Amino acid sequence: MLSRLKTTASVALFAATVAAGAAAIATLVASPAASAAASPAGNPFGSSTAAPEFTGIDKWLNSDPLTMQQLRGKVVLVDFWTYTCINCIHVLPYVKTWNQKYKDQGLAVVGVHTPEYPFERSTDNVKTAIKRFGITFPVAQDNNYATWRAYDNQYWPAFYLVDKKGHVAYTHFGEGDYEQTEAKIKALLAENP
Repeated sequence: MLSRLKTTASVALFAATVAAGAAAIATLVASPAASAAASPAGNPFGSSTAAPEFTGIDKWLNSDPLTMQQLRGKVVLVDFWTYTCINCIHVLPYVKTWNQKYKDQGLAVVGVHTPEYPFERSTDNVKTAIKRFGITFPVAQDNNYATWRAYDNQYWPAFYLVDKKGHVAYTHFGEGDYEQTEAKIKALLAENP
């Protein structure tokens, strides 16, 4: 009986922690600062700054290791996510659709899985999530937040669109603005490098 109570208490604590984290992210996403960051004018990198490299990656899943240099000439959608983040789960159908719709036109989607909780560091757990969600694009496991820090990222989910020349051209944090993001993908694909 005591064992069941401990398990129930642990599950309740975990659920409360996840809910509090989701509420905090939702509050940030709803703030005017987060909205401003979703526009090209809110690009923290500037139009001439090269996109940071994938760095400190523990494991590449669905792909051999990739570099921004290898991806030059493509439009790259860098998607920071973690598999228990409800906001990340909500945007995933859009990311998967964009990958399918535009990969043959030059879009490369790279998911950067950066854990929020210790159990999300497990490669087996990430592999299980990738299978459950039907993710086919490359996923970089960023357990030590090295790529996260290189992008100076603070949110799950976070999109960074990189143009064919390797510069961050657009950012969006949180859910929403899917039409705006897709329009930017199409505009970047139409540009000559």
